[in-house]
Amino acid sequence: MIEIGKYQELEIGRRSDYGLYLEDEEGEEVLLPNRFVDETMKIGMVMKVFIYLDSEDRLTATTQKPYITRDRIGFLNVKEVNQVGAFLDWGLDKDLLLPYREQRKPAEKGKRYLVGIYLDKSERLCATMKIYNILKSHAPYEKDDLVRGIVYQESEDLGLLIAVDGKYHGLVQKKDVISSYVIGDEVEARVASVRADGKLNLSLAKKAHLAIDDDSELILAKLIEADGFLPYNDKSNPEAIKREFKMSKNAFKRAVGKLFKSRQIIFENDGIQLVK
Repeated sequence: MIEIGKYQELEIGRRSDYGLYLEDEEGEEVLLPNRFVDETMKIGMVMKVFIYLDSEDRLTATTQKPYITRDRIGFLNVKEVNQVGAFLDWGLDKDLLLPYREQRKPAEKGKRYLVGIYLDKSERLCATMKIYNILKSHAPYEKDDLVRGIVYQESEDLGLLIAVDGKYHGLVQKKDVISSYVIGDEVEARVASVRADGKLNLSLAKKAHLAIDDDSELILAKLIEADGFLPYNDKSNPEAIKREFKMSKNAFKRAVGKLFKSRQIIFENDGIQLVK
């Protein structure tokens, strides 16, 4: 089956005055126009092409490489804005439409936006800023797997919304967000759990026994920088600890506990003191 908006490997079936007709295993054909044909392409050869609708809405193959494909996300630049919507440069001759209804904020010419690509009801490829709607559940990951993703939204109620591999639902819960992030940041995360609906709960922190050394080193470095004393201990406000150390209060307590046991610090009433 030939699918719009995706790369496919198709066999060159026949030539015509307009280009080469490529076919899938079921015999369905799509035209590769002459402007993409060269002398190395022979009947029977299998080639990788991208499938889309041309300016006249005809099913077409191209050897051009779009910056992002269907059901994936990425940053694209706005080339033009008119009464229909914004037109984005996505690497093909035909620009990609970002309809007004799919814009979270008005798109401006010359600016760059994080978008996804979907197939509309007319079988045309369009862009959307509403990335949540195009992401999929049931990613091929399990608890404790490491994944990479893109921050696409920060929710006051939920936390950080992450597009894992640019195509799967991921969430870092609000209580676990210990640093500042902006839309488009690429992050590495650990799968904390897989929900019943197949969506991923993520953690941006290492597992406790792996993170404790890094956290301890960070606290030591801050102690040295502060002449050996920091006004934080296990009674400090969690938000104050998060702002200063970019770690949770539990992580802070584990790290200073390790430093205390190794006799590198002592506890004072109003903070921690480096042992000299």
